[in-house]
Amino acid sequence: MFLLINGEVCDVVWFQHHKPGKGGAIMKVKCKNVRTGQTVEKTFRANEKVTQAIIEKETKQFLYREGDMFVFMDTEDYTQMQVSCDILGVRKDYLIEGEDVELVMYEDEILDIELPAKIKMNVKEATPGVKGDTVSGATKKVKLETGLEIEVPLFINEGENVLVDTRTGKYISRAE
Repeated sequence: MFLLINGEVCDVVWFQHHKPGKGGAIMKVKCKNVRTGQTVEKTFRANEKVTQAIIEKETKQFLYREGDMFVFMDTEDYTQMQVSCDILGVRKDYLIEGEDVELVMYEDEILDIELPAKIKMNVKEATPGVKGDTVSGATKKVKLETGLEIEVPLFINEGENVLVDTRTGKYISRAE
């Protein structure tokens, strides 16, 4: 759930309803400001009004990067919109041209993007694994098609596809 607190859109991370023996019920809420990332704890009494922020999720196709802006297209009416690199943060490293992502929007403002839990990416640069370095699950760094560098097992070579967890940025397995 998203709330409007002091004019800012906040994502509710945790809440607790409490009814003490005397007096009215209270609701303790821990929420994260969507724009700044700051976490705030608030307590609301039963008679206080809180406005719910109506958030929409729209599927858009990532087209290309233009400087610090990323261009997305609506696949139904072909309108394009730009998203700042600041909004995307580290998730920009998982954007592959032509892939669909969910844009989280409040009114006409883009607040965030949601990526799938795992994504298939191509290995662009990889040093060859040295035979004999396989004693205890040795790894090496590779560079993926978006420029992201991750640790993979020694048997992964340049040109192969791998599955990457977008939440942790870690290698999952080879991909077909």
